[in-house]
Amino acid sequence: MATAPLNIVLVHPEIPNNTGNIGRTAAATGCRLHVIHPIGFDMSEKARRRAGLDYWHLVDCREHDSWDDFLAAESPQRAWLFTTKAEHSFWEADYQADDYLLFGSETKGVPDAVHDWIVSQHGASHRVKMPMEETARSLNLATAVCGAVYEARRQLQ
Repeated sequence: MATAPLNIVLVHPEIPNNTGNIGRTAAATGCRLHVIHPIGFDMSEKARRRAGLDYWHLVDCREHDSWDDFLAAESPQRAWLFTTKAEHSFWEADYQADDYLLFGSETKGVPDAVHDWIVSQHGASHRVKMPMEETARSLNLATAVCGAVYEARRQLQ
């Protein structure tokens, strides 16, 4: 497969429908999808067929047993953590080809170790958020990923 313009990284996703929708976004945009275990569902071929993911063969998906295994396998040079705890907007980011866009689980976000890694490797400006009304707790994970990917792709055009 050709080099992916971006890497979508899901850290401990819990909801299979969100991951399925994110897989469709990855396929539609030519992004590579990374899924970091543990996860809250079965990703076997049988489970994907049962879920009707007939497009999954179009997804360049790499599974990693842990955060440390992901870092060892990928050695990301540039990464952005999407989190409601950030001070910077995702519109302020200067995305580049082969960047890694990191997203946490639907209920817990990412572990503190991921926040610490981003800040130590790239600085606090690489923790970004999607602006929203203060009354909203967060966006759906699949919605956030789609918005982030298309903003990054817009910049890469």
